[in-house]
Amino acid sequence: MSGLFPVDPWSEVVGQPRAVDLLRVAAAADPVHAWLFVGPSGSGKRAAARAFAGDLLAAEATAQGDVEGASRARSLAAQEQHPDLIVVERVGASISSEQADDIVTRASRSPAEGRRKVLVLDEFHLIAEGVAPKLLKTIEEPTPGTFFIVLADELPPGLVTIASRCVRVDFAPIPNAAIVERLRAEGVPAERAEEAAGFAGGDLRRARLLATDDRLALRVAAWRNLPRALDGSGSAASRAVADIRGAIDDVEAPLRARQAVEVTELNERIERYGQRGSGSRDLDARHKREVRRLRTDELRLGLSALAGAYRDEMIVAADPTTAMAGIAAVREAEAALTFNPNEELWLVALALRLPSFS
Repeated sequence: MSGLFPVDPWSEVVGQPRAVDLLRVAAAADPVHAWLFVGPSGSGKRAAARAFAGDLLAAEATAQGDVEGASRARSLAAQEQHPDLIVVERVGASISSEQADDIVTRASRSPAEGRRKVLVLDEFHLIAEGVAPKLLKTIEEPTPGTFFIVLADELPPGLVTIASRCVRVDFAPIPNAAIVERLRAEGVPAERAEEAAGFAGGDLRRARLLATDDRLALRVAAWRNLPRALDGSGSAASRAVADIRGAIDDVEAPLRARQAVEVTELNERIERYGQRGSGSRDLDARHKREVRRLRTDELRLGLSALAGAYRDEMIVAADPTTAMAGIAAVREAEAALTFNPNEELWLVALALRLPSFS
């Protein structure tokens, strides 16, 4: 998206026609106050939440025939910059009791601009044990004009009670074909679109970054060759980890370029319309989260490439024991990645455990 007013924020929700149709109709009618979007990471839940929130926040201006005001509300929500859109992300490994208290407090406040406000609660499948009951009454009986959109990759036991108070909308993984089609429509060559979609894990935003990344193939090859760079020693593991971290550092360049554009667009909006609160500070915090997510995505890409290398080795090796041990190490590392470990320590531990190819 670019410019002050995106043509249609819903266009960012790719490969989810049923969810989009349901939510657009609901926003135009008399929507209930609590929604639960369930689907894997990268399936478009958050993009749908932004678009849905934009429609909810634009309703007052739309009813008054204020086309520009409605467009402004949708644009700011699409950028997660609307003062009445509150996006809550976990701090640490799970949604904590302290965060739940903060959500209750923020939900009780009056909207900054209109009669409505929207709270998007991200990654709530990671809510800490015993915390959900703190939010139950607030989500079940919010103050007038308050809407909740709860996002979760899955529905764990701790979220079942909250889920029973929400309208559930399911999101399936985005098919690679849909991502390729979107990338090609945006001018990405067919071969590069296929490659980017293949390593994006069903995430359109990541696919866009990978499509601008000339070093993708080199990084994949480096990960696949990692077992050949190891000999069981700490020095070899440290050298390999340094090379990988350097490659991931290079990946940030396309993201940083896009973020610079967003800073420029924010400054244009502030100059033209004004904005309450510290939009610049909030945008900076979001950009930092995006960098963390990008690096995590790169680690997942590496694990996928590593698993592929060991599977290929299993096919040709006379004894599959080494390859099986490698795949087991990759699976263990993938499970540990869920808990936001220190990147360097996580990589060193992985490198020390990976069996080398003879």
